[in-house]
Amino acid sequence: MRPTSRIALTLALAAGTWVAGPRPAAAHDIPARVTVLAFLRPDGRVLRVVVRVPLEAMRDLNFPLRGPGYLDLARAGPLLSDAARIWIAGSMRLTEDGRPLDEPRVVATRVSLPSDRSFLTFDSALAGVTRPPLPAQTELVWQQAMLDVLLEYPIASERSSFAIDPAFARLGLRTATVLRFLPPGRAERAFAFTGDPGLVRLGPRWHQAAFRFVKLGFLHILDGLDHLLFVLCLVIPVRRIRSLVAVVTSFTVAHSVTLIASTLGLAPRALWFPPLIETLIALSILYMAFENIVGARQERRWLLAFGFGLVHGFGFSFYLRDSLQFAGAHLAASLVSFNLGVELGQVAVVAAAAPVLGWLFKRVMPQRMGVVLLSALVAHTAWHWMLDRGSVLRQYRFEWPAPDLALLAEAMRGLMLALIVAGAGWLMWGLARRLAPPAGRTPAVGER
Repeated sequence: MRPTSRIALTLALAAGTWVAGPRPAAAHDIPARVTVLAFLRPDGRVLRVVVRVPLEAMRDLNFPLRGPGYLDLARAGPLLSDAARIWIAGSMRLTEDGRPLDEPRVVATRVSLPSDRSFLTFDSALAGVTRPPLPAQTELVWQQAMLDVLLEYPIASERSSFAIDPAFARLGLRTATVLRFLPPGRAERAFAFTGDPGLVRLGPRWHQAAFRFVKLGFLHILDGLDHLLFVLCLVIPVRRIRSLVAVVTSFTVAHSVTLIASTLGLAPRALWFPPLIETLIALSILYMAFENIVGARQERRWLLAFGFGLVHGFGFSFYLRDSLQFAGAHLAASLVSFNLGVELGQVAVVAAAAPVLGWLFKRVMPQRMGVVLLSALVAHTAWHWMLDRGSVLRQYRFEWPAPDLALLAEAMRGLMLALIVAGAGWLMWGLARRLAPPAGRTPAVGER
């Protein structure tokens, strides 16, 4: 036989063996969406963690396949423990009373069908992961398989204060986690978040919750460009300290009222309300920028700050809504702390902007020219925001509610909110009168 014939025969035999026999899974990309389900329950000197993760999120592990892509359950067993250690236990950092816990013990692993519903409760999830494995002949496409894992961490006491840093975002392009903590003798706490939330204290003390929400409010002002531009529009033309105090205080009081009221359930619950608020926030920035350009008077600027502050408070509440799950039993302290963080952020912005604007208007250009130029740039940005958000708002269909008890309850909540707003406005009116310029002198906006 010629050499070329022998080479051809060898390749043919190798190809036939590859097609007929079992083969490892090919390398796969990061899955687009991943959902992680987890239960944590301390019991005596052990913290049990039961987790379910899609098997396709376990990258860099070539699970054996058979046939047209079915998972070879008979040969996949040894890889499941590696996947649990690398991708699940390696993604979690747990602490007890501030002390990091030791590496967990992988007690059990099991491949489950996508239709398996054992993760509805902790007891059923624990029973499911410790059941015998699926039959080896089960035809399960590997991308549809679920990996259930039971981990055990040694702890000092089940009454300790626990925290977890679940860094599961690396499992997919968008990773959603549903985590439920079952402390002994206390109510279950549920958490739902996307991405990595950082360190989550499962039973925070009031000062821990307060610190978290102060930081959250402070960073929100620095990250929220729309709120940041509105604050800058308020302070760009104001050069008198008394007027600046009245304007910033009015905005603070107003957004505090609607932030707290919305969090307590007094805001409208219609689907069109959040996009309406986002559109009005862009409109408020646009209006304040145009007012700076035309040179309006200062005596009513606190009133505009109050009115638009009510709108921005609803915007803050939408951002805060998903974070209140980390407050534990300290809702009031968390609300006050978030508001304090927002105020600290505003003070930081004003403190940084005031000297820069003073130097700009003194050394680079006249104040009036600078106010018009900066406000025009802000107005251009706000105009595009308003158009984009308005197009989203138009996709919602407004319908008059039916006259029933639900409408009556909604009206009562609205009336209560209106009374609170009226009281806050009355207080601000008294403060604005005290901080008003002397009689016979009402400086224009932009006047030093």
